[in-house]
Amino acid sequence: MTQSRLDLAFPDGHPGGEVLFIGATAADDLSPLDPQHLQVVQGHFPDHQGLSTRGFRVATAADGRFDHAIVRLPRAKAAARARIAEAVRHLTPGGQLWIDGQKTDGVDALLKELRGFAPVAEVISKAHGKIFRVDVPVQDWLPDGWAATAHDVAPGFTTLPGVFSADGVDPGSRMLADHLPPKLPTRVVDLGAGWGWLSAQILARPGVTELHLVEADHAAVESARRNVSDPRAQFHWADARDFRLRDPVNGVVMNPPFHEGRQADPRLGAAFIATAARLLTGAGRLWMVANRHLPYETVLAEHFGQVHEIGGDTRFKVIEATAAGKGNARKDRR
Repeated sequence: MTQSRLDLAFPDGHPGGEVLFIGATAADDLSPLDPQHLQVVQGHFPDHQGLSTRGFRVATAADGRFDHAIVRLPRAKAAARARIAEAVRHLTPGGQLWIDGQKTDGVDALLKELRGFAPVAEVISKAHGKIFRVDVPVQDWLPDGWAATAHDVAPGFTTLPGVFSADGVDPGSRMLADHLPPKLPTRVVDLGAGWGWLSAQILARPGVTELHLVEADHAAVESARRNVSDPRAQFHWADARDFRLRDPVNGVVMNPPFHEGRQADPRLGAAFIATAARLLTGAGRLWMVANRHLPYETVLAEHFGQVHEIGGDTRFKVIEATAAGKGNARKDRR
């Protein structure tokens, strides 16, 4: 499990009362805390499931009042502020607020910022990060605008802080949409659908009778529900790496992620490719966009018989792949 600063913040174990932890991951060592008096808020599906499997009470939003709240900082500043605002809203009067984060996620800047609003105590440094306690004032003390609110991200689309591409349409998704054929297959899956912009472009093409939006980020899924009201759309909060449908589809469109936190991990995209191949019929087609430097050609060749680059530039490549001829392709490689 990931090394934790909790053992230094709570050397005597569970601090007593009910504890809220916003942002804990499945890999975290939560042993100082009592699972019977702990609620974890986690909207990332794999972490949500992993924590549930370990026996923790996990939700996608806080519910109730808590004597202590711990906030794990995400990378995006707006999302970090939103988590803090949610924690404060659910604290009992006199409750304690703890902030935990890595230097690379801006914990030092946020520590400095919070010192301007409330007393800060017990700043503990460990493992390239900090955890510190904020003595929460009784009156309202956080600035206006810290709470998570939906904002316009493109004409007709809104999203929430911390969602991927929360400042505008991702250029890779835009390029992929520009290279989709004029007519698409009937049953399509958008793997890693985000807040729904690419899905809307898919639904605008003739031929589509059913579209499955698959996304691991709960906030993104909820944004997509608001943005895509087409009755052909079906929404799945799920891990694309092991997503399954009862019946195969004949089209997959995707702009797969390649980062796990700050760490680049091309295995994520490779897992998306494997899922696409599993979901498709033998004659089904995959359309995907990827950063040009990512080495996906080998894994594409393992799962698809025909692979073609149909567009791109120095930054991105757009690929079309079909399962047709996969058996012959495998035979030729032997």
